[in-house]
Amino acid sequence: MRAQELFQNCIAFCENRGVSIPRFELYLLLEEFTGVSRARLPLEREKEISQTAEKRLMAALEGRCSGEPLQYLLGRWEFYGREFRVGPGVLIPRADTETLVEHALFYLQGLSAPKIADLCAGSGCVGVTLGLERPDAEVCLAELSEQAFFYLRENIRGLKAENCTAVREDVLSPARLPEGLDLIVSNPPYIPDGELGSLQREVRREPAMALSGGGDGLRFYRGIPSLWRAALRPGGMLAFEIGCGQEQEVKELLLQSGYEEVRFRQDLSGIIRVVSGIKKKENGEERKNAEI
Repeated sequence: MRAQELFQNCIAFCENRGVSIPRFELYLLLEEFTGVSRARLPLEREKEISQTAEKRLMAALEGRCSGEPLQYLLGRWEFYGREFRVGPGVLIPRADTETLVEHALFYLQGLSAPKIADLCAGSGCVGVTLGLERPDAEVCLAELSEQAFFYLRENIRGLKAENCTAVREDVLSPARLPEGLDLIVSNPPYIPDGELGSLQREVRREPAMALSGGGDGLRFYRGIPSLWRAALRPGGMLAFEIGCGQEQEVKELLLQSGYEEVRFRQDLSGIIRVVSGIKKKENGEERKNAEI
């Protein structure tokens, strides 16, 4: 079959199933399985596509129509200008999470050879990005899920993040804490359990382990600040990604656990996406740092 005809068949395939798939997704799938990009399609409309490629494309499209995330079908997704490997069992990187990276990088300005931990690391998109943006850093990425840990290690290796180390760890029951960390970042599960069933069907295909934050969504925000406080040096920062509307509760949990200078940071949609706090210095001195 020729490329243009195959693309039209993809559109008809979705329409016949009563499923609306954005055209840009169809173009991405076409390029992934046939090598014909959106830009090249007008020039290669008559290109013959092999039966093998056609079958693979239509099988992927069948999965997409049934709710399989596009990112899983492609096997990768972009985050902060880099491609991360993803698949079933790992949370898909999202643009909103880049807010956490930007917040962390701002804090790290002026610090040389920082020591960083990324908790609930998933694909590693946050911790690996910080390691690549700051080659002088030492980054430890902790993840419990076996499936997610596979992608974490693959992304560290594939992106050549030699200053990053993956650790299989339950962050709410750590076997041993590191010491002297300058920064802890975490994008933990934060969806209240009662809301999991109402999530978009594609999101429900992502691992519940990476989504479920307990009854009120705050399980990890209760545990991490106190458990991991000893790992931070005085004046070090703990920064969380949060769900919409959780900022005040997370702020209170940080204050109760001995953090100060609690800050909020909005994503590009104006939603407060990051909450951070500074571990109090033992001598009570205020941290002299540019306000974030």
